[in-house]
Amino acid sequence: ALNAYDEIEDDELYKASYFNRLKELGQLDGERFKAFINFDQQAMKAGLLTVKEKELIAIAVAHTTGCPYCIDIHTKSAKKAKVTKEEVAEAILVATLLKAGSAMSHGVNALNAYDE
Repeated sequence: ALNAYDEIEDDELYKASYFNRLKELGQLDGERFKAFINFDQQAMKAGLLTVKEKELIAIAVAHTTGCPYCIDIHTKSAKKAKVTKEEVAEAILVATLLKAGSAMSHGVNALNAYDE
C-alpha cells in the first residue's frame, strides 16, 4: 500500500523557492506571524551570548531538527558573523554527538520494553 510520501520525491518537499511561501502565512495570520518574526529577531540579537555564538547554536539545533531552511539561513548568517567553516563543522559534529547519544539513551526504553 502506498502512502502520501511514496508519491513525493525527496527534493519536492524542501525546494528553496518554497521558503518564500512563509510570507503567505503572514498574510493569513499576520498578528502571530509578526510575533514570531519579532521573537526570532530578539532571540538572535547579541545578549549574554554573541551573535556568533547564537548562530553556532542555531546551526547545531537546525541539524538536530533537520530543517534545511534553518541550516541554510543560519549558516549564511554565521558566515556574516565571522564564524569559520571549521567552527561550523565543529558545531555540526557536536549536534551529531548529541543526536546519536539521544538515540543510544533511548535504547534503554527498547530494552525495558523487550524485558516486559
